[in-house]
Amino acid sequence: MFPDMLKCRAMSDSDNLFFTLAAGFADQPERCCLACPGGADWSFSELDTLSGRMASALLEQAAPGDRVLVQIQKSPEAVALYLACLRAGLVLVPLNTAYTASELAYFREDAQPALEIDDAGLRQLCLDACHYETAPTAAVAPADIAAIVYTSGTTGKPKGAMLSHTNLASNACTLHREWGFRRDDVLLHALPIFHVHGLFVALNTALMNGSRIVFLESFDLQQVLQALPHCTLMMGVPTFYSRLLDCDSFGAAHCENMRLFISGSAPLTEKLFHAFEARSGHRILERYGMSETGMITSNPLQGERVAGSVGFALPGISVRVCGHDGSTLPAGQTGMVEVSGPNVFCGYWRNPEKTRSEFREDGYFVTGDLGKLDTDGRLTLVGREKDLIISGGLNVYPSEVEQCLDSLPGVDESAVIGVPHPDLGEAVVAVLVTDSGEMDTASLKSALLDRLAGFKHPKAFIQQAALPRNTMGKVQKQTLRERYRDWFSTLPAA
Repeated sequence: MFPDMLKCRAMSDSDNLFFTLAAGFADQPERCCLACPGGADWSFSELDTLSGRMASALLEQAAPGDRVLVQIQKSPEAVALYLACLRAGLVLVPLNTAYTASELAYFREDAQPALEIDDAGLRQLCLDACHYETAPTAAVAPADIAAIVYTSGTTGKPKGAMLSHTNLASNACTLHREWGFRRDDVLLHALPIFHVHGLFVALNTALMNGSRIVFLESFDLQQVLQALPHCTLMMGVPTFYSRLLDCDSFGAAHCENMRLFISGSAPLTEKLFHAFEARSGHRILERYGMSETGMITSNPLQGERVAGSVGFALPGISVRVCGHDGSTLPAGQTGMVEVSGPNVFCGYWRNPEKTRSEFREDGYFVTGDLGKLDTDGRLTLVGREKDLIISGGLNVYPSEVEQCLDSLPGVDESAVIGVPHPDLGEAVVAVLVTDSGEMDTASLKSALLDRLAGFKHPKAFIQQAALPRNTMGKVQKQTLRERYRDWFSTLPAA
């Protein structure tokens, strides 16, 4: 047994997350940590040495608690920089590599960093680090901030979620235990590392386990197919799994050594869940989290993994579903998902008003996600509150309609949105990706007759070649709402 909780207890000497991560590889420094296809492998010792020297170089230009704005490509050096910021007590602010210069200006103004590091800056930092000795790891308090992660900003300007060393360490320890990490685990890592999923879920758990990490720059289908037989664990977004299924050669032979596939960052459809099981022999473990909380719930490692459900609250985390007045709803009723626990962030950077508005008086964080709990405590999400459609005064939850549409022959995937309607206020619109050239609207309408109440039926079906997604594979419904907001504008008012 590899006792992750013992490593967490070691944090009593210092609450710096780095100690939790380093405990996983302290006894095996020469073992391969990052296996990079087409490049040199990195040992834990090499990563440790570079990050320690980087920390010294960074502290020549910044002080503990300062923000370090980082917009860099995925690389072993980028992982070393992450560890260096932890060691130095600096606050990492990772940014999407796709952000433009004008977008970057907003984050610069908001985060007020002491340092900004791009790819050229990272190369220079690596050169400078050669002239330094390893810095002592900074002592931090449990609530000291380790990172500020900006939300996607789909409903306004992005907000910086402040994540403490304790937030990140507690979540990593819990996931390490609940997902049954073993000494011989090898992680297939094809996720970006500017996001919570790739950085704090995948990397943190693998590092503290002392695991070999097959470190891909991105999801390259051929590289993934080549790497899978040599791995035991993969964390991905639903798009990863659909791309594997699109490859005719993919099958159970690729997965003989795999023990666990995990999916998150976007909803996993029931159709994809069952199709992947049929082809690979593995039931994907879906979990639920967000930037402000890390992981909240998970389907079980041992036990039934239910398609369409995100599982049970993780140990030490409390999940409830509430009405608009804050009252807790009984099992089976849909409401706002709220959460409390050591994983919940410290608040929004430089935004105390927003922080206060997102927390209940008893400390529960209001996630903005709508869901329902069954009598066993298993959580099913039905969408974001901002995605709720109110059509003719009645609530329509997009995920319910999407599940029905996705189950129909010929429908590859769907996104259900609400757009302005002169009579209904909002009308339900289904945007579909189909596997044929022509969409049969009449058949779609007919198939929904005995599956959904009439007020939930789409008033329009729109075919697209693909759905717009962000870098983590999440459908950008705001883009669709803006694109089709005038769809019914020519209809006469009732």
